[in-house]
Amino acid sequence: MIDERIRAVLDFVKFGRVADIGADHGYLAIELARSGRAEKIIATEKNFGPCDALSKNISAAGFGGAIDVRLGDGLKILSAGEVDTICVAGMGGALIKKILDDAPEVVQGARQLILQPMNATEKIRAWLAEKSWTIADENLAEAGGIIYEIISAEKFPDSPPKIFKRESSPLLKKFFRQRLEKLLRVRDEMSKSSAAASTEKFSELQTEIDRLKNFCR
Repeated sequence: MIDERIRAVLDFVKFGRVADIGADHGYLAIELARSGRAEKIIATEKNFGPCDALSKNISAAGFGGAIDVRLGDGLKILSAGEVDTICVAGMGGALIKKILDDAPEVVQGARQLILQPMNATEKIRAWLAEKSWTIADENLAEAGGIIYEIISAEKFPDSPPKIFKRESSPLLKKFFRQRLEKLLRVRDEMSKSSAAASTEKFSELQTEIDRLKNFCR
């Protein structure tokens, strides 16, 4: 049974050749195979232990012949043009950015990126804009009491949605509240140092807090 975070990633998959990078237990890859939504599925893990566990889990689910399990670092074990959709979920934003930067030919050959950063989402947004990827849709999903952001980006989207799924999500206010609480904790820590409290970063933090307070009213 997949959780809402993985389901949100799955729901964004548009094309038939899919790579799940850092596939963990393989739940996304298994569901792609079970549902018939992908004709080619590659699931990867960087280290031998997790990759072996991934392979065994996929075999136990009965999809050992349908999913190509690979051991290796990020996208480096894929060939340019081998997949249309690249999913990278459950990692920090800086690591996701590095994975994408380390294999530019593979990224360039893809048509869709589905990214679910655990933090530093702004780095992902900036990277997408810099590399001319269009955010085609976004959504929020809650799992284990945590709300996650999921971004679907395309090189050449058919047409922009009238409204992102994220903007109409019933989780939106709760997401803003969680983020506000986190930033308030950061501000409180920075306030303990007069040097930190006088920085531009502190000023930007306060601006973001004020913006989120308006959303949370």
